[in-house]
Amino acid sequence: MAGLSWGGGLALELYHRHPTVLSTLILASAYAGWAGSLPAEVVEQRLQLMLRNSELPPDQWAPALIRTLVTEKATADMVDELTSIISELHPAATRVAMRAFAEADLRDVLPRIDVPTLLLCGEEDVRAPQSVWDPLHARIRGSKCVIIPAVGHVIDIEAAERFNAEVRAFLRVVGS
Repeated sequence: MAGLSWGGGLALELYHRHPTVLSTLILASAYAGWAGSLPAEVVEQRLQLMLRNSELPPDQWAPALIRTLVTEKATADMVDELTSIISELHPAATRVAMRAFAEADLRDVLPRIDVPTLLLCGEEDVRAPQSVWDPLHARIRGSKCVIIPAVGHVIDIEAAERFNAEVRAFLRVVGS
């Protein structure tokens, strides 16, 4: 099971509910839920911002969000791809998801994880920085943490080749 950012929280919740279903975990730019990884004031700021933004057309707020997802080195094609993804977000679903993630605290799941786990982190990630992924790595026994240099939060877009190579290498090792 692999999840990026919010998807990493979903992967942790799936593991929590059905630990025997998963044979591996790949958590990229992940959180143990916002409440489980960020200070309460940061959680509240992010939640309120996303709730306000969900009331506006994406072209009015997406550029500011995208600047927190990639580095200045991101190409125009990468920004266009993210803009397209964001424009597809359904406002009501976004509000429900953000409220749920703001309340999520999955820290208690981390020490119980007993499947091979890969953490992929962007060195320049401002949304899930080192203060977020260090505790994940420390609390998931035997996890492997790969820090991808010079990229931000959406490492699968900004460093797609390296991201894919790391995932493939991890799966080859755990599959043998």
